[in-house]
Amino acid sequence: MKALKRLFRFLLPPRNWRFTVVILSGIFTGILFFVVYVSNAVSYLSDEPETCINCHVMYPYYASWDKGSHGRDATCADCHVPQDNFIRQYYVKATDGLAHATYFTFRWEPQVIQIKSRGKSVVQENCIRCHLDMVDMVQLVEVTGEIAEKDEGKLCWDCHRETPHGSVRSLSAAPHALVERLPSVMPAWLENLFFGESPSKTRTLPQNEN
Repeated sequence: MKALKRLFRFLLPPRNWRFTVVILSGIFTGILFFVVYVSNAVSYLSDEPETCINCHVMYPYYASWDKGSHGRDATCADCHVPQDNFIRQYYVKATDGLAHATYFTFRWEPQVIQIKSRGKSVVQENCIRCHLDMVDMVQLVEVTGEIAEKDEGKLCWDCHRETPHGSVRSLSAAPHALVERLPSVMPAWLENLFFGESPSKTRTLPQNEN
């Protein structure tokens, strides 16, 4: 108890700074909650595929999945997140999600988005998990992402290249993929201030006219 009191006294700002510290703490707390709201951060706790299109660069990948055979039976998380145990599942979701949010926010993503080494291993595991009845009699069941990187085996999508995302390789590869955008997080009064009138709550990607 005494240790807590000493810690509290240590953290307590000088009397003449307390009002300023309270005001600044309130401002930064408000900014934090606003960022959580704008980024739709709570959605990342779920496995809903719509979460992936919080970032606009994922629209073609979402559209190709949604219109393909996997869209009927599997979610994004079923393929891209480990399913063997709870701890590993949420560790990968947290670290990958933070990395993706950082890259997409600061526009560091490459024009051609490619899966990284850990992602290859996870997707390969899930391919085998779902299609074990098709691969349990062949050597493919033993292939991991690490093995494939050493050129000692083939990954499932080395042959099934266009499953489930078709030929999507970049933003310009799917100009006709129409997907409903998520509702705007900007308040209507702020949209009116900047744009003159409030856009519709749901928008679709425009089609290129040939």
